[in-house]
Formats: sequence, structure tokens, C-alpha cells
Amino acid sequence: MDKFTLTALASFPGQLAACYAALPADHANWSPDSWQGIPSEAFTPLGQVCHVRDIEIDGYHVRIQRILNESHPVFATIDGETLGRERGYSKASATEALSAFRTARIHTMALLSRLTPQQFARTGVLEGYGPLTLRSLAHYLCSHDQQHLAGLQWLLGKIEASLARTSRPLAA
Repeated sequence: MDKFTLTALASFPGQLAACYAALPADHANWSPDSWQGIPSEAFTPLGQVCHVRDIEIDGYHVRIQRILNESHPVFATIDGETLGRERGYSKASATEALSAFRTARIHTMALLSRLTPQQFARTGVLEGYGPLTLRSLAHYLCSHDQQHLAGLQWLLGKIEASLARTSRPLAA
């Protein structure tokens, strides 16, 4: 696995926490008037964090293990919206979600760091993506991280615009 992707994966929990910390405290469950243009799934800031945590554990951990232990497994996509409703993202603790995500990512990095080139070449199929290797799955995970970091930045922009209309900008 290339060093750039592994470094990006390892550094993401800190980036996610820092971006979330930039939000006004009372905007954890804030929603814009329109979700048009969001570069990630349409989750509130707290929902973004909970979703990343859950996809790491219920999606990527399971997919990595199955690719390693099965012959060419097929993976369904995970319905994030349903997951968010079922797990009550709006009532979650951001501190707990960020901590659980950081722990989950440490586990992911431990899994990926010990794999051989032959293991990274193992294959599967991901609904919506098609055939993949374990190496490509790691790239998709990195891409998913970046989508949600962009989603939080997009939400910060929308929050700033809404606060400017009410004369309450985030920073002077």
C-alpha cells in the first residue's frame, strides 16, 4: 500500500475532530435550508461524525476481514440514512463518536499495516463500485474520509452564511 494513502488514513481522525471543533457548539444538529451541493451524504455535523464512525466499523472493518477470509466476497452498500435514524445520530455524543472513530481507525491501520502485497491484491465486489481489490478498498476508504471532511467544510460555509444573515459570524 502506498505511503501517501496510509498517511492520509492515519491523520484523518485528527482532521475530522479539528473540523468538527470549528463548529459553533449549538450547531451539532444544524441543517441547511437545502442540501443541494453537499459533497457528502446529507448529514448534520454530528451526523457526519457518527456516519464516519459507523461506516468504519460496520463497513470497512467487515469488508477488510471478509476479503481476507473469503474468496471474492460481494458487499452490499450500507444505507447511511437508515443507519442514522436507527442509531439516533441526533442524540449522540460527539465526544464519544469521535473517540470511537479514532479507536476504530487505529484498528483499521493495524489491519492494513500488516498486510502483504498478495493480501492487498485479494478481490471482492462492492455494490455501486464493482470489482475491487483490498488495495482499492483502502483508497475508497480514504476517498470516503475526504468526502465527509468536505461535507463538514460545506456545512461550515452554510452555517457561516446563515450566521452572517443574523449578524453572528463564526470568526471576526
